Amino acid sequence: MTDWADLTRRASFASHQFLGWIFWDERAKNALASLGVPEGLGHYITNRGAPLAMAGPEALYAAFYTIKREFIHFSINHAAPHISSWHDVTVARDAVIRTGIEEMTPHIMEPFGALANELWRTVDAVPVAGRVLFAAHKSWPRPTDPVMSAWNALNCIREWRGDTHFAILVNDNIGVVEAGLLHDAWMGYPKEWIPRSRGADDAEIEKALANLASRGFVTDGVVNDAGVEYRQELERRTDVLCEIPWREFGEANTVALLDILEPVGARYVQHIDEIAGENWMPAARPRRR
Repeated sequence: MTDWADLTRRASFASHQFLGWIFWDERAKNALASLGVPEGLGHYITNRGAPLAMAGPEALYAAFYTIKREFIHFSINHAAPHISSWHDVTVARDAVIRTGIEEMTPHIMEPFGALANELWRTVDAVPVAGRVLFAAHKSWPRPTDPVMSAWNALNCIREWRGDTHFAILVNDNIGVVEAGLLHDAWMGYPKEWIPRSRGADDAEIEKALANLASRGFVTDGVVNDAGVEYRQELERRTDVLCEIPWREFGEANTVALLDILEPVGARYVQHIDEIAGENWMPAARPRRR
C-alpha cells in the first residue's frame, strides 16, 4: 500500500526547498527595481503576492497571515505606483528563477519540465474554496516554457498547502504572532526568531506569549512541551489534508518528482544560507530538536 503520509511530507518539504530561494535572491529584488519600483524594496511580498495584489494590501495581509500588516502595506503601496501590470512582476521574477535553476541544477530542467502538464492537471483538480492565495496563483497566466510552467504549477500546490495550514490556525484561534512562537519552538529555532523576522515587536510578543500561556502552551515566557506537541499535531493535520493534491498527482508522478527534487534540495537551501542566512525559509529546513 502507498504510504501517502510519507509521500506528502516528503513532497511538501522538497517543494519548499526547491521553490523558496527566489524570495531572498538579490536578483529578484533587482528584477523588481527594473520595473521601476524604487530599490526593489518589498520584493519578497510583492513577488509572492503579485497575483493577489489587485485586491489590495489588506486582502494580501489576510492571505499571508503570519507577516506583519505594516510590511504588507508598505510593500504593495511602494510598488503599486510603478507597476502597470502585476503580471509583469511575475514575468520578471520567473526570468530570474530560470537563470537560477540553470546555474544550480541544469540537469533537472528537462525531467522537471516534463511534469508540467500533470502538475497543472492536479492544480485544476484540487478544491479551491477557502484557499485564496492558491486561487490567485492558479488564475495567473501560465508560462509556455516547460520548466517555468512546471515551477509555477508546483508553486500553486505549495500555496495550497499554505492556505490549508493557515485555515487550521484560524480554526484553532492561533493568532499571527502565536503561530510564529509555536513554529520557533517546534523547529528548535532561536527564541522568538520567526515572529520577529516577520515584524512582531516586543508588545506583540508579550501579548502572544500570554495568550499561549492561557492555553497551557507557555511556561515562564517559553513555549513548553505541550506547545511543541500542539505544533507537531498541527503539522500532522496539515499533512493529512495535503494528501489531497499528491493523491491527485498520483504515486508514480510524486515518486518521479521526488527523484528529481530530493537530491538537489540541499543545493537550494545552501543558496538561501549564502544570500540571506541559516534561519530563513524554515519550511525548507529539518527540525533542530
